[in-house]
Amino acid sequence: MRPIGLLVALVGSVGLALTSPALPAEVALPVTKITAFSSGVAYFEHNGKVADEATVLLKFKTEQINDILKSLVVMDFGGGDVTGVNYGSRDPLTRALKSFGVDISAEPTLGQLLKQIRGSEVILAAPEKVQGKILGVETRTRRILPSNTLISQEVLNLLTDGGIKAIPLDTVASITLADKKLNEELNKALALLVESRDTNRKPVQIKFTGKGERAVRIGYIAEAPIWKTSYRLVLGDKKDQATLQGWAIVENTSDFDWEKVELTLVSGRPISFVQDLYTPLYVPRPVVRPELYASLRPQEYEEGLVFESAKKLAEAKGNLAQLRRRAGRAAPAAAARPQAPRRAYLADRAKAEKEAAEALQQGVRSVAAAKAVGELFSYPIKTPVSLPRRKSAMLPIVNQPIQARKVSIYNASVLPKLPLNGVWLINDTGLSLLAGPVTVFDEGTYGGDARIGNLSAEDKRLLSYAIDLNMTVDSSDTSSQRIISARIDRGTLHYTRKYTYTRKYTAKNKADKQRTLVIEHPLVANRKLLKPEKPAEKTAAVYRFELEVPAGKTQTFAVAEERVAAESMGILPTREGTLQWYATSGEIPKEVRDALAKALAMKRKLSELQSRLSKVTSQLQTIERGQDRLRRNIATVGKDSTLGIRYLKKLNEEEDQIEALEKQIQELRKQIDDQQKELSGYLDDLKVG
Repeated sequence: MRPIGLLVALVGSVGLALTSPALPAEVALPVTKITAFSSGVAYFEHNGKVADEATVLLKFKTEQINDILKSLVVMDFGGGDVTGVNYGSRDPLTRALKSFGVDISAEPTLGQLLKQIRGSEVILAAPEKVQGKILGVETRTRRILPSNTLISQEVLNLLTDGGIKAIPLDTVASITLADKKLNEELNKALALLVESRDTNRKPVQIKFTGKGERAVRIGYIAEAPIWKTSYRLVLGDKKDQATLQGWAIVENTSDFDWEKVELTLVSGRPISFVQDLYTPLYVPRPVVRPELYASLRPQEYEEGLVFESAKKLAEAKGNLAQLRRRAGRAAPAAAARPQAPRRAYLADRAKAEKEAAEALQQGVRSVAAAKAVGELFSYPIKTPVSLPRRKSAMLPIVNQPIQARKVSIYNASVLPKLPLNGVWLINDTGLSLLAGPVTVFDEGTYGGDARIGNLSAEDKRLLSYAIDLNMTVDSSDTSSQRIISARIDRGTLHYTRKYTYTRKYTAKNKADKQRTLVIEHPLVANRKLLKPEKPAEKTAAVYRFELEVPAGKTQTFAVAEERVAAESMGILPTREGTLQWYATSGEIPKEVRDALAKALAMKRKLSELQSRLSKVTSQLQTIERGQDRLRRNIATVGKDSTLGIRYLKKLNEEEDQIEALEKQIQELRKQIDDQQKELSGYLDDLKVG
């Protein structure tokens, strides 16, 4: 059997070219503007000119096609139209090949392929020229002598003017398809096979129609490396003044060179996502049988636009449609008309589009409220940028003075004994600074590295870049607590306790000049700052305080906080020792202490009765166990024996004791019950404080 590759060779030998359709001539439309965002995407803009009908060919990586389909914007500024955007489908290759008139998805042999086109007319060179219609392909077995070997042979049955002819396929030199449409289908299938080999780049064709030369623009969003920033902070001799130099690191990972591109870098986080628009989706559909309905349920619909808004929107859309129809009828003569009517039409169209947009906004304004969700800050690069593909560059974005005051920063959770060298940085550059590393130069030499988060204009931020070896800090904690109020409500003691926490910082400056120490004190939820009254700065995690420490001196700084907590406990289940502490504590009001003392006395009496009951019950259980032993002994020795008579006498005496103990238990249980009722009644009605 012959594979499809043989068919290609055979058909090619008789001059039938099986090549993919030629792509339209590529119109050069260079990239002139790029806006790179810090969210991993960039806006690319191609600008140029086209004449009459033209096709712009752009090539993209396969993984970029989804972004192109989602964001592509095409504009013709000369009154032309965009007739379409064509791109290669991503339908699975097997499925796409099966869609043609000739299915070559399974790599059919020559015989299998001819079976698919039964009834089609072909021209054979076998070796003489034979023309006819295909009846079918059969497999015959014949014997080869003298080896007596059986072989299988495919035979093409052809209906010709001279009758049916059986032609062995291995004698056929070439085959030509007489049906042009079928030949085109085979060509398209083979072209698709060739195109599918290039999986990395896909062509996108944008077709323009119009008259004369005119400007066009193509813009789209595509994935791009996040542009990064790095800074140099130079601390000079001027007090509270430094120089900030910022660089943007930009990478051209595209497949084309940037030639004098207008580049803008934007710091911000616009929402961006990838949605698969490139892969064809097929959803299996259920088979629904016809049903008879007795009646249809009434439908409920959501509220629509208010009447006036809907009316205005309909009128505006009608005006816009009328203008577009008028423009369509007059389009062929547009090039010959003066420009004034054209400008008037554009003005009317812009007005109609604005009215439609306003009407739509008015209709939804009642159910949606606009909110500021973030700001974008851009850094336009003044000089056009030229950057070859697969290259990177550093571009200056900041180079100006900035407020920077040198400080030492202490945080016990970072280093327990030593602070860090740092600066208070105030962004008075008028720009928003994107997060990035900062290299600090102090007094003409390298001082250390720091990191800075996103810093808006006029924001204040701390930076630390080295360990400060000229200062030590020691911190110690003390705490206390006391009850500040108490009351009793129906058997529950409610009290408020105040906790006081004090941390003392002792800083020693070993340098030869005064230093400013910034103390970062942990911010604990539910604690109130007592001393000092206000911090220099407060974050979600720490208070920041400033302390001036003279050269060679030691300074102490204390931070006091308090926490007030409401607590409660049930008097009845609480242990007597705990109640005794509250009943005698000087922090508790006297009337509450007296009530607790009375409840404690009643609780102790109840405990005493319960203890007595437990003791008597234990005595009764001991006697009952002894009686069991006596009864076993009597059964052993006999009741008439001397020892048996003795056991019986003792048994009678213990019976008297049991009766007395049982009576005592009943009395104690009654007293306990009465005492519990008295205590519960007292607590239930008790309200003090």
